[in-house]
Amino acid sequence: MQQDGLILELQNGNQRAFERIYELYSESIYGIIYSILHDEKIAEEILQDVFLKIWNNASSYNSDKGRFFTWILNIARNASIDHLRSKSHKNDKKNLAADNFVDILETRSNFSAKADAIGIKKYIDVLKPVCKKLIDLLFFKGFTQKETAEELDMPLGTVKTRNRACINKLREILAE
Repeated sequence: MQQDGLILELQNGNQRAFERIYELYSESIYGIIYSILHDEKIAEEILQDVFLKIWNNASSYNSDKGRFFTWILNIARNASIDHLRSKSHKNDKKNLAADNFVDILETRSNFSAKADAIGIKKYIDVLKPVCKKLIDLLFFKGFTQKETAEELDMPLGTVKTRNRACINKLREILAE
């Protein structure tokens, strides 16, 4: 079944179409979620939540506004970031062991692996270093624009402007 037909069937409530979409996208979406959360168990839970949202909100997908994978990616990314910002996650992280801090420091710089997990590494590599850093912080690490401004020691307005310029450049590259 072609992707457009599959999406249409999903929007009509076809369970087989949903199962096929799960087969096609679950591994990639899990990789994205895991790269943000760094916890297999929670990533699996969020993955299930994401596909539940896809099933419940399939009718809200509009191909004129973007690609289906991008729509799913945004649902996964937002669900992951929402979890990171949740009170329960913050409470769980209050009493971390020293071993966890070593892992956090090692994975903070693992931008290349995260970008490669969703297949956009070759596109991001073309961008300027500041764009790579902004995309890493904002999209892969779930920083807010304010947190990114503090991390990079630059004004919030500059972060917003550069982020917009970097995303536009990435769009140009992907459109080629």
